[in-house]
Amino acid sequence: MPSYQAPLRDMRFVMDEMLDYPSHYAALPSGDDASSDVVSAILEEGARFARDVLLPINQSGDEEGCRLEGGEVKAPKGFKEAYQQYVEGGWPSLAADPEHGGQGLPPSLAMMLSEMICATNLAWGMYPGLSHGAADALRHHGTDEQQSTYLTKLVEGVWTGTMCLTEPHCGTDLGLIKTRAVPADGDAYTLTGTKIFISAGEHDLAENIVHLVLAKLPDAPEGSKGISLFVVPKFLPDADGNPGERNGVTCGSLEHKMGIHGNATCVMNFDGATGYLVGPPNKGLACMFTMMNAARLGVGIQGLGLIEASFQNSLSYARDRLQMRSLSGKQAPEKPADPIIVHPDVRRMLLTQKAFAEGGRMLVLYAAQLLDTVEHGKPGEDKERAETLLGLLTPIVKAFLTEVGFESTNEGVQIFGGHGFIKEWGMEQLVRDARITRLYEGTTGIQALDLLGRKVLMSQGESLKVFTKEIHKFCKAEADNPALKEFITPLAKLNAEWGELTMGIGMKAMQDREEVGAASVDYLMYSGYVALAYLFARAAKQASMSLEGDDKAFYAAKLNTARFYYQRLLPRTKAHAQMIQAGATSLMAISSEDFGLGFEI
Repeated sequence: MPSYQAPLRDMRFVMDEMLDYPSHYAALPSGDDASSDVVSAILEEGARFARDVLLPINQSGDEEGCRLEGGEVKAPKGFKEAYQQYVEGGWPSLAADPEHGGQGLPPSLAMMLSEMICATNLAWGMYPGLSHGAADALRHHGTDEQQSTYLTKLVEGVWTGTMCLTEPHCGTDLGLIKTRAVPADGDAYTLTGTKIFISAGEHDLAENIVHLVLAKLPDAPEGSKGISLFVVPKFLPDADGNPGERNGVTCGSLEHKMGIHGNATCVMNFDGATGYLVGPPNKGLACMFTMMNAARLGVGIQGLGLIEASFQNSLSYARDRLQMRSLSGKQAPEKPADPIIVHPDVRRMLLTQKAFAEGGRMLVLYAAQLLDTVEHGKPGEDKERAETLLGLLTPIVKAFLTEVGFESTNEGVQIFGGHGFIKEWGMEQLVRDARITRLYEGTTGIQALDLLGRKVLMSQGESLKVFTKEIHKFCKAEADNPALKEFITPLAKLNAEWGELTMGIGMKAMQDREEVGAASVDYLMYSGYVALAYLFARAAKQASMSLEGDDKAFYAAKLNTARFYYQRLLPRTKAHAQMIQAGATSLMAISSEDFGLGFEI
């Protein structure tokens, strides 16, 4: 069975030393409760829960999977008991508003807990995961009655939430949905339709499930402008707010999937189900985006957790596995062969995982700091800036970290060799689980269009400038620091090139809109590599100032990881830049009919 130790030392480095979380928390209205002692206790207890409760049921949950029996879904053995411990520990309410029964702590603390959960049992973590987004959507858009009925239960964790968007015929194009909502008695509506790929749509972990469902009213405009949002509970609450009559929503089947077997991915049938409108009519997509953006950050954290899990187990294996001798001579002469960690190519793969884990953690905690400010900060320029930056970085967090997450878990299998291909080691499960992260909550291509089309070009580059100005100020301030020259020089050049590439795409797009789609994925990956380069440069600055302290080995390793990233991973930006500049011509030159020349369909 794979092992896991939460990277608490690295988390505290990023939080306390690099991003100055103590000052950040102190500036928040609710930050007084996030004292150093409280943060340490949360991280340490979260690490224990992830390691001792979730990790032992990860492989068994994958092997057993979920069962659909008489319309009811049974989660794998141990999942329900783990969820009860999760609720009893108060984890669902960690960052929720005290008005609704929450603890009122900053969202960043919940995001750190999420990394540990995703690293140890991604499938289990998806059951409570979407509940936070459902609670946010109701908090922002629900009526007082809806909040009193559903929000407190979601915050407490005794009820869980889902997000019901996709239908068999439309996928991401939600303007094509067919689910209909017809006015019924009072403020109720009757919903009819089918949703697919609904994570945790039906299960036995909680006493009720609150579905947030996209549907169209009878007089709705065509397309995405005609979508409304409804809250549809599995059990209709009775007069006391407890689960009452069974609603007309059922699980028609479970999807047979490549990975995340321990989570129930459901086809959900709404057969005259009773629901209630959330937010204004025909504004459901805007309301749902509250939930979708939270989910996108959550999926990026899933990528990070899987990178960390794969790295830790790859490192342990590479230290123990004996194979061949080092090219420079015996490194372990007392043994029949050297451990494979001495071989340069194994080190390349390990350092790739390590760099993406540490860089990804910096990116997530940077974004988490912005989210804290957006959710709890005082109105003003700082909050507006945080909203702009978080909007820019959300598709990068989601797509970049899941792309390199899949790469890193594949490298884990490679390090294990043939043993990685065998189930008992658990490495192939990480690959299978990682594969879905590039798909759900918007594929990499969708995130890339959101980044380039919506966030950057529609703001005429202003959102990007907020970030590139921050990088420019950092580079200017450290320009004469000899310890950072190896980082500052290439970072400054890439930061300038980022703006030039953006302008070039914008100019081409004025003549041909397809240029945006042609450049978008390479643009997102380029953006991700530059963002991590900036954060690694900041980490290198902090590490270089701490080399003479008590933890010299940690800081020296941080500097070496930064160097590896700059020398071996950051050069990928050159290929992405070249592909961005290649434009749409070669992509669009072949007609749809001619794609299959050479074989018959």
